[in-house]
Amino acid sequence: MLRLSSFPSSALSSSSSSISSTARLTPAPSRLLLQRRIASSTHRPSFAFPQYTRSRSYSTGGQVSNPSAVAEPNPSVHPQTPPPSPPPRSRFRRFLGFTSIAVLAFSAGLLYQTQRTVSRLMATPIISNAETLTAFVPVDAHAEEVDEYLRTHPEANRLREDDDFEESRPYLRYPEGIRARSLTAGTLLGPNKLVVPPFVFAHREGKSLVSLMYLGSDICGHPGIIHGGLLATMLDENLARCCFPALPNKVGVTANLNIDYRAPAMANTYVVLRAETVKVEGRKAWVEGRIETLPEEGKEPVVLVEAKALFIEPKQAAALSGLYRGVSD
Repeated sequence: MLRLSSFPSSALSSSSSSISSTARLTPAPSRLLLQRRIASSTHRPSFAFPQYTRSRSYSTGGQVSNPSAVAEPNPSVHPQTPPPSPPPRSRFRRFLGFTSIAVLAFSAGLLYQTQRTVSRLMATPIISNAETLTAFVPVDAHAEEVDEYLRTHPEANRLREDDDFEESRPYLRYPEGIRARSLTAGTLLGPNKLVVPPFVFAHREGKSLVSLMYLGSDICGHPGIIHGGLLATMLDENLARCCFPALPNKVGVTANLNIDYRAPAMANTYVVLRAETVKVEGRKAWVEGRIETLPEEGKEPVVLVEAKALFIEPKQAAALSGLYRGVSD
């Protein structure tokens, strides 16, 4: 046994002081381990794994014991990106679509109206050229006087004796429903206008045509002077009627019309329109004509207006010929 008494007191005191100082400077193993853990947790970088709210189900042959234990996603960590909006439609494509719809609707309406008009025209009986000569009934004494003058004029009698010409009053062949919508056979025909339906003498082979008419006071441009547009309209219709018999399907449309005005056409005047077909090539026909005064026997006429025109038969004329048979025959 070691006894303390065998050591000097000074040695004991110095040993005790050194032991206490050593105890203070040298930490215990448990304390040292704790300090290391604290230091490592203090300097460890902080980061978090993303937590997903919805787990993907995988087929592992087992079952999830606690589905509610699956973590929910944190929107702040992984915000959901909205789906991209569809690109705007092109303005050209929209315009093209609207235009196509409009064209189709217009075409359907036009076709429907045309079919109705053709059906109505085909269903209405059309009188013959000979029947038109007795179909007109004058509405007043003035119309009766004008009608008698044109009927018995020497020019009318001369043409009536020529077997190459056929006499008719074409405007009277229009059915009533169509005549009301016609410019020359309806709107321009009546008292103080085209007072009576013109007398027309047409060559049977389409070589020439003569039309006798009276121009009233209500179809003027300048006061007392017949409107030039009316004269052009009469030339257009009658030059076309002149050449129709020479075309394959007896119908055509105006391709060109040249007008030369030579003298004023006074109101309340008897006039005569003369037309001649100068050339025919297939579906094309060239016609020349003029309007001049219809003087009494022995007097010279005055040329009022001259015209040249080109008429072309449409490719679909086989269908149109039936529709316009009341005009071209």
